[in-house]
Amino acid sequence: MGLQGDPVLERLRHKKRRYEAYGFSREQERALWAFFDLAQEYETLENFYRVCVLVPKEFLGFSTRLYLYLEGGHMKLVADSSIGLLEPPRPRPDLSTITEIVRQDGSWFFPFKGNKRLITLSPKGMGDQILGILEVFPADKLSARDKLFFQKFANRIGYNLHIKFIFQQSLEHIKFINTLVADIEHNVIIPNMYYRVLFRRLARKIDLLQELVQHLREGGENLSTSRVAEAINNLHNILMEEYQQIEKHYETVSLFLESLLRRDHFQKGHFVLRKRTCRFAKEVIEPQLERYKRRFEKAGIMIDNRLGGVPDEELIMAVDVGLLSQVYANLFSNALKYTREVKTPEGEYKKFIAFGREIIPHFFGPGKHGIKFNVFTTGPHLSPEEAKKVFEEGWRGNNIGSQPGSGRGLHFVKKVIELHGGVVGYEPTPLGNNFYFVLPLKQEDSIEQRDLFDNDPPKGGYF
Repeated sequence: MGLQGDPVLERLRHKKRRYEAYGFSREQERALWAFFDLAQEYETLENFYRVCVLVPKEFLGFSTRLYLYLEGGHMKLVADSSIGLLEPPRPRPDLSTITEIVRQDGSWFFPFKGNKRLITLSPKGMGDQILGILEVFPADKLSARDKLFFQKFANRIGYNLHIKFIFQQSLEHIKFINTLVADIEHNVIIPNMYYRVLFRRLARKIDLLQELVQHLREGGENLSTSRVAEAINNLHNILMEEYQQIEKHYETVSLFLESLLRRDHFQKGHFVLRKRTCRFAKEVIEPQLERYKRRFEKAGIMIDNRLGGVPDEELIMAVDVGLLSQVYANLFSNALKYTREVKTPEGEYKKFIAFGREIIPHFFGPGKHGIKFNVFTTGPHLSPEEAKKVFEEGWRGNNIGSQPGSGRGLHFVKKVIELHGGVVGYEPTPLGNNFYFVLPLKQEDSIEQRDLFDNDPPKGGYF
């Protein structure tokens, strides 16, 4: 049967006829060879931009500029054959109306699109739109054959750029998924092991119930009704407390899973916020504090409120409740590991955490106030080297001992806060360390106006 009618062979013959019809010069053919070779050799977009403008300059003597529609839908100059890469890219909104080859201002402009077969894989909603424009000058030197060459050359730029965009998007997705898996391990799987502790406690209480039943069987006639009722009531209260602990932990784990496994995250390749108006203290801070309260008590860590609380009626914010809850879970988990005993100015030895908030006027610029959330822990200060790395991925403190952990907690905090338009920070303070984040105070957020310029530290505070 052979290759007669083979679609690939027919396509090759079609291309061969087209190339012969183009009649490109030897230098033009060499320019295309160099472009294809270097487009494969250089992986980064920045180097590809350089190739696009330098190949015509070096092989054919034409000056070129490369414009792209970047994120936000704006046309920008990214590379120039005379000066190289533009950092940052320079806006050219006057070119946004160009959709066909046109001559203006002494230059020829060649718009280009991506590969139609890959439109469904296009990042950032690219669709079938123009990706960019190749400017070639001086216009007077371009012959009809040169115009045809640059039309084809611009098309090749579009195809290669499209594939590189998709490749870059795929790498970002893979990196995000790897990071997300680690975040799930840190924020869900490891905390989920706490169920084992809760169920063991519940099992012990069930054993107590069995002992009570056995006791009643053996000497029931000698026990008064009131004593039996008191014993059953006490056991009921204990079991109810254990049940509530399990229920709260279940609600938290469910919230964390919902916020980490959203479809939007996987589609976009990064965390996508789902903001809603909430009572910040009641819905974000208090549930996480309740989760860690027993563990703080067991570790001998007191909870001090002298940094000022976040009264529920004072602070209503639009945030991603699930992700912000994990921020506090990570900060409290960090506090559980790193809090150490210190000697107070009164000569007492104490180990405690404190948390609160303060308003910082104009933190993000004139009229753009910020709200700073603090989580303070007693203990020795971080070294300057540690302080620089504390929010980096994989960082763990030197005084962690045998405590388990992945070194992802504070890095996760940084990612989520920056997504909310905020900043994170660390500062050494008297008696210990303060880990904080600052969020923009939006117009829709509700807080008493008097707080905006009330920056006096709370009485007895440690800042």
